Amino acid sequence: MTTVLGINAYHGDASACIVRDGVLIAAAEEERFRRVKHWAGFPSESVKYCLREAGTAFAGLDHVAINQDAKANLWRKLAFTLGKRPDLALILDRVRNKRERASVQYELLSIFPGEEFRGRVHEIEHHLAHLGSSFLVSPFFEAAAVSVDGFGDFASAAWGPCRGDEIELEEKVYFPHSLGMFYQALTQFIGFPNYGDEYKVMGLAPYGEPKYLDKMRQIVLLQDDGSFQLSLDYFRHHKEKIEYEWENGEPVVGKLFSDQLSDLLGPVRNKDDALTQHHKDIARSVQAMYEEAFFHLLNKLHARHGLDNLALAGGCAMNSVANGKVYDRTPFKRLYIQSAAGDAGGAIGAAFVVWARISKALADAAPPSTSAPEVKGAEPAKRTFIMDHAYFGPGYSRDEIAALLAERKAELDATQFSVIEVSDEKQLCTQVAAAIADGQVIGWFQGRMEWGPRALGNRSILGDPRRADMKDILNLKIKRRESFRPFAPSILREAVPDWFETDDDVPFMMQVFQIRAERRAAIPAVTHVDGSGRLQTVYRETNARYYRLIEAFRDLTGVPLVLNTSFNENEPVVCKPQEALDCFLRTRMDILVLGDFLITRLQ
Repeated sequence: MTTVLGINAYHGDASACIVRDGVLIAAAEEERFRRVKHWAGFPSESVKYCLREAGTAFAGLDHVAINQDAKANLWRKLAFTLGKRPDLALILDRVRNKRERASVQYELLSIFPGEEFRGRVHEIEHHLAHLGSSFLVSPFFEAAAVSVDGFGDFASAAWGPCRGDEIELEEKVYFPHSLGMFYQALTQFIGFPNYGDEYKVMGLAPYGEPKYLDKMRQIVLLQDDGSFQLSLDYFRHHKEKIEYEWENGEPVVGKLFSDQLSDLLGPVRNKDDALTQHHKDIARSVQAMYEEAFFHLLNKLHARHGLDNLALAGGCAMNSVANGKVYDRTPFKRLYIQSAAGDAGGAIGAAFVVWARISKALADAAPPSTSAPEVKGAEPAKRTFIMDHAYFGPGYSRDEIAALLAERKAELDATQFSVIEVSDEKQLCTQVAAAIADGQVIGWFQGRMEWGPRALGNRSILGDPRRADMKDILNLKIKRRESFRPFAPSILREAVPDWFETDDDVPFMMQVFQIRAERRAAIPAVTHVDGSGRLQTVYRETNARYYRLIEAFRDLTGVPLVLNTSFNENEPVVCKPQEALDCFLRTRMDILVLGDFLITRLQ
């Protein structure tokens, strides 16, 4: 039995996972335990959770894999430093960061003092880990794999053909050029300064027109080989020290764009300034430029290799709007993106890359097989593990939830809440579905927490998609977020072709499709201004209770989907039952469902 601990550290969304004999056992992001969004640093709490969930002692670990390699692309780093002569403060900052990240083993020993580590630490290049995080857990035996993000190990993108457990890093885009950097810098320019705010630009873009696309083409330059470059005059990251704070807290990134960007696009918007049509048009133009570069790369890659399957990873693979257009804008026929496509997913990628190497070494060392020879044209062997759901985080028992409610009974009684236990699942789902249909807002806490940033039916807030005012109700009662941001529909898988123009599996809410025109009026709360919806396809096989709830809602209303948003209030998604209860009590949700327990607000 071989156990691999995968780690994403010193990037935003620090995380850890455990892979045992090629099967993912547990995975979680550090922010869920620390309660700080996008927490960066070393994921000590995630590591402890994963070992606990797997029943593995630290001393029993065989391998540790981390998604960075200080030796990767070394000649490129030297050439850039010698050729560009960047600011000395920038060089010293990079050297200091590398030194601080030098010893994963030291970090682990500090978490488990007095314990002996007999395993081996593997450093896996950042983008190889990204590619592995998608392709090696996909249903594909062969595919084109693409990683696009900000920067990692001096590169911002990588791609190549993959087959079996082999990933070919065919080409890369190196620092200082980056499509992720372009999107992040323009996100700042529009007035969204926080790390991870790019999704706000995606939500704002449909309210604008691509009036500035020609100017965007002056910023991002497409190359004949499918790659891209930046017009560096519009950026600061390649020549000046930018404020980067990654250690033990929420990542903070300084201003990435130069003053010349204002000469091109007009004044910078401060975060508290009004959003005008000008800003909406810039957002639409940014998204259009990203898509132009993205599909330019994908089409070149398909022409080169003729592979019809595509595996995507990297922070830019979170761009669900672009992902939803892959079938329309490229020849690719099947797409796979796992639920934590960004840096968090690097933990899984590093672990599975190491496992693939181990299993290959074991196969090479095994005596020759006496079984029948391989038949030409036979179906390739299926993977040991395919990630078809995201429920790899902590779960809590009925007794743990009951103990919490008993402990908080006096508080609940004093504030007039009723608490009942409904052990019959059909009755529970029917009762909750009726409450949703009645316009009530439901906190839904079930099973194991989701891996990745999306709430996928275990740590969700649910509402009626038929109510045009449901977005306003949710923003007023709980979310308190920008009004232009859409809410997502969770839909029974078999109902997708009746409600969406594209029929596909989207279990991780990573693609936006057009809702059928004749259906939009029926579900205004999850229909964006451009007629689209970021759907999650729900399966009986992977989440039976959530599927049954949506079935019950369909039986009541004729609509086979519910509005789903993350269970949080300007914080990371809730992890523990007490966090769900606290969020429920300080907001104006109507019902909280903790496992089999229904907590109902009486007034």
